[in-house]
Amino acid sequence: MWLFKDKVASIEESGILSGLTDWHSHVLPGVDDGIKTLSESLQVLKHFDEKGVDTLWLTPHIMEDYPNSTDKLISRFEELKNSWDGKLKLRLASENMLDSLFEERLAEGDLLPIGENGDHLLVETSYFSAPMGFDGMLDSIMSAGYYPLLAHPERYTYMDENEYRRLKEKGVKMQLNYVSLVGGYGETSRKKSIWLLKNGFIDVIGSDVHRLASNQNLIAQKPSKKEHLDMLISLTKGNPQL
Repeated sequence: MWLFKDKVASIEESGILSGLTDWHSHVLPGVDDGIKTLSESLQVLKHFDEKGVDTLWLTPHIMEDYPNSTDKLISRFEELKNSWDGKLKLRLASENMLDSLFEERLAEGDLLPIGENGDHLLVETSYFSAPMGFDGMLDSIMSAGYYPLLAHPERYTYMDENEYRRLKEKGVKMQLNYVSLVGGYGETSRKKSIWLLKNGFIDVIGSDVHRLASNQNLIAQKPSKKEHLDMLISLTKGNPQL
C-alpha cells in the first residue's frame, strides 16, 4: 500500500484492497439479501481477486427473517468453494442479528464464529434502536468465550459518541464498512466513520458487499479529504487479524 502525497485517491487507487482481509460480505449465494446465484457469486469473487484482496469472509445473515441453519450455510459454502479456482481465500462465518433467535442459537452453541481462532462473533442490531437486553446479550457472548465484533457501527442511527465509547470500554470490537468513508450509506454514516477512525475504535474493515455493481461504483469514489483515506490505509497496514 502507498499513501498519495499530493492528492485524494479513490479507494481502488489507494491500494487498500491489495492484500486485504475483508471481514464482512454477503456473497454466499441464495441465502439472504445478498448475491442470489452461484454465477453472480463467482463474478464477485473474481472482482475481489483482481483487486488483490487476500481473504474474504462470507458472513450471511442469521436472523428471524433469514433463519439460516448452520448445516445449510456450510453446504452452500462447500459448493461455492468447489466452484472457485482463484487465489482469493474464502472463509465462512455469519452476521448475527441480536434477536431472540440469536439467544436460542447461542444457548445451543449453534454458531458460525469469525476470526482465525474462531473466538469472535460478528453481530448487528437494528439500525434504529438497540435490542431489548442489549448489554445482557453482549455479556452472554463474552461469557460463552467470544468477543463481540459489531458490524458497521457507523450505520446505527441511535448510537452516539458516548455509546461507542461505552461499548469499546465493555470490550466490543468494531468492523467498519470501508465504503462508508465515501458516503456509501449517506452523510451521517460517513461522518461517523471518520470519527470512529480518528478515535481508534475500528479494529477491522469489510465491504459488506451485496451487489457487484454497487461495490465497483463505490470503490471508484474518493473521500472528501486525503487525511480520511490515510487513516484507513494506516489501519489496514499489516492486514490486521482477529
